[in-house]
Amino acid sequence: MTDTQPHAKHPPLRVGLIGFGAIGRRLAEAIVAGEAGRCELAAILVRRPERIGSDVAARLGCAVTGDAADFLATRLDLVVEVAGHDALKAYAEDVLRQGKDLLLISVGALADPRFEQRLYRAAHDYGRRVYLATGAIAGLDAISAGAVGGLESVTHSVRKPPAGLLPPDEIEAAKASGVPRVLYEGPAREAALRFPENVNVAAAVSLAGLGLDKTVVRVVADPTVLRNTHEIDVKGEFGELKILLQNIPTENPKTGRLTAMSMVKALRNLTANVVVGL
Repeated sequence: MTDTQPHAKHPPLRVGLIGFGAIGRRLAEAIVAGEAGRCELAAILVRRPERIGSDVAARLGCAVTGDAADFLATRLDLVVEVAGHDALKAYAEDVLRQGKDLLLISVGALADPRFEQRLYRAAHDYGRRVYLATGAIAGLDAISAGAVGGLESVTHSVRKPPAGLLPPDEIEAAKASGVPRVLYEGPAREAALRFPENVNVAAAVSLAGLGLDKTVVRVVADPTVLRNTHEIDVKGEFGELKILLQNIPTENPKTGRLTAMSMVKALRNLTANVVVGL
């Protein structure tokens, strides 16, 4: 019987990953298992390909390379960055220049105004789209909708166990003290630059609302919490929005489990015929 469903007319989205850490591995497995919509994993770019076992590479069925030129030469529709600020800055413009769209998780890298300007300019000049992932946060749709009518204030408190924020030599002492330690309070732009692996979510909240310079961020190393906790308070013409999110960390204490799930959902949205929550 002929398949007459609408999706049969559209080829799968060919996806390339930059990075293969906790998030990248989960996302790659989801794509191969068909959990990420009509996507096909075509290539992975990592610094040390030999660290990905031959059995893993065979199961994923895609090219694994440490050569950026080879990666970008692959036929890809979308490149997904899950490797951190430095990798995003190194490859983002080349990805767009090569005619590929970009989905990025390291939103905090846009706190660097020069990189932010270059990224936006490249997307415009090469006619490509850049998607900022929601990551380990919720409510970006409501915040950005509220911004249409005007926002008065946005505050974002990030509380994580000491292992998620402090250097190794300070973790045990912080745990023993039992006292939360405020590491930063001020504009989101500076927070993103000081804590590049921890406050991508705050950068995303800022860009959805008042921007990086008017959003207030508070970063706390808190031995009384077991989960990566985000408290967001938004006030505007629409009223007031309060969000409390408590993410269970992955094996990387700086990253919540919801981050990888959000990337899977983003890919589903890009290939679905019906999208909820646009």
